[in-house]
Amino acid sequence: MRLPSGEPRAEEHARATIAAAVAAGVTVFDTARAYGAAEAGLGDSERRLAGALRSCGAERRARIVTKGGMTRAGGGWVPDGRAKAIRGDCEASLEALGGLPIDTWLLHSPDPRTPWTTSVRALARVAAEGLARRVGLSNVNRRQLDEALELAPVSAVQVALSLVDHRALRGGVIERCAELGIAVIAHSPLGGPRRAGALAGARSGPLAEVAGAHGVTPAEVALAWVLGLAPGVIAIPGARRPETARSAARAARLSLGGDERARLGGAYGAARPAPAGPAAKADSAEPADSAEPAERAGRAETAGGDGVVLVMGIPGAGKTRLARDYVARGFARLNRDERGGSLRDIAGALGEALSCGERRIVLDNTYLTRAARSYVIDAAGRHAVSVECVWLNTPLPQAQVNLVSRLLDQFGAFPGPEELRALARRAEGVLAQMRTVRELEPPAADEGFTRIEVVPFVRRPPPERARGGVFVAAAALRRAGWERVVAGAEPADPHLVFDWSPDGSPDLLDADVTTLAGAVSGTVARALCPHGGGPPRCWCRPPLPGLVLAFARDRGLVPAASTLIGTGPAHRTLATALGARYASV
Repeated sequence: MRLPSGEPRAEEHARATIAAAVAAGVTVFDTARAYGAAEAGLGDSERRLAGALRSCGAERRARIVTKGGMTRAGGGWVPDGRAKAIRGDCEASLEALGGLPIDTWLLHSPDPRTPWTTSVRALARVAAEGLARRVGLSNVNRRQLDEALELAPVSAVQVALSLVDHRALRGGVIERCAELGIAVIAHSPLGGPRRAGALAGARSGPLAEVAGAHGVTPAEVALAWVLGLAPGVIAIPGARRPETARSAARAARLSLGGDERARLGGAYGAARPAPAGPAAKADSAEPADSAEPAERAGRAETAGGDGVVLVMGIPGAGKTRLARDYVARGFARLNRDERGGSLRDIAGALGEALSCGERRIVLDNTYLTRAARSYVIDAAGRHAVSVECVWLNTPLPQAQVNLVSRLLDQFGAFPGPEELRALARRAEGVLAQMRTVRELEPPAADEGFTRIEVVPFVRRPPPERARGGVFVAAAALRRAGWERVVAGAEPADPHLVFDWSPDGSPDLLDADVTTLAGAVSGTVARALCPHGGGPPRCWCRPPLPGLVLAFARDRGLVPAASTLIGTGPAHRTLATALGARYASV
């Protein structure tokens, strides 16, 4: 990926580096269609690699790993997991390699805009049609790997893996690959370009001491640690110069002792203690909502004894209220939004609290991944304290309603895109709920929990005589038969006409307001989302609930006692999230 390009003698240096690797015994060469100089276009790295391998006579014995499903629009990295893109990229890679076969073709990264199953099935067709000898995945978590294994013959998984980045190790990806004999290709095995210098240049500490004992460089020790994690691990350090290629090859012949490996793992946070307590079992509790979580099965048992409770769920799932319930019963609380820092910092604070004798602690953060949860389990394990997991399994639309309601309570009015972006830098999940859903890995018994409790979500019905309103999508008023549907709601209730029009003005709805006002006796207001499409930048673009919730809050209305009149799936989704009655035109 980082072979020199666009500089004097770049091609000569690149060929010399590959030739040095070949001479040192390296047989696996990793590239990708998206690598190379931007001005040279996609496939530049593949073409250069093929030429270099031919120039040193290694084209027959080299095993080429390349990747597709990634574009470089505007110089950025944009996943493209569409079936036609995957096949097209593989065929383009074969052309760029000029007849050299692809040993392993990897899907570069999951595409959040494409169903994962669609991408994986397309990957399976690459293997079935013989476009590559083997296929695999890159930059996936354990859940995505397990789902892909049901659909494709995955032979290799490429993930970031180093002494300073062990998310794949903590997240169970390496363990699953070892169980199934899947090769692990460790990219950034020295920590990536920003951290490689610190590892390679270590002059003190365990890394430097182990390197001194073997008469090798710290970088070679760091690579040897990665290679020793499992028999099927391959490291791709991304050498840019012949001497670093030769150094990487030497690391493959370095064997570290068990005590050395443990010492290094402990120094860099990769070593894990045995979890405390028996293996977990998963329970289902009574449904709950964020306004007032239902009583949880087994709560009295947890509240009456020692232990750590990890409450997880996407932003807006209702974690805060549940954590406060624990606090009222004598638990100390550790929360990232209140304390700042990272989830790993929170785990450090947990360790300090346990060291001081605290034995009843609740942590309510997202904890979406196995890797993120592992630090809590480790901290508790070092003090022989059990960890119970409570997963608030709240659907995304319901969590969106909760989060928007929280923002309205906090600010009194709805923040615009600029305010939301500023807030997102300080508070978790403000603009990232959909991303968190994609990243979510459900908790599993093998993580080390003593108990896992799944709390499903059910929004409570509105109180009797709750005051409702009528929310009318502007598109509904432009269809025949709208009068009959509107008449089926409460004509005296407050009415809202809402719509989305990028860069539009609320004046665009004046005619619709006049039309509706002639058919009902209640007041009629308007609300329009003027924000553009694409990635989330606001909370008011239907089916997001901002417009409706702001209107309801200003007038003291209960959305679940209201009626929403719309024209399609987005409006139906919004009504369901609000708990409102839906009427279609």
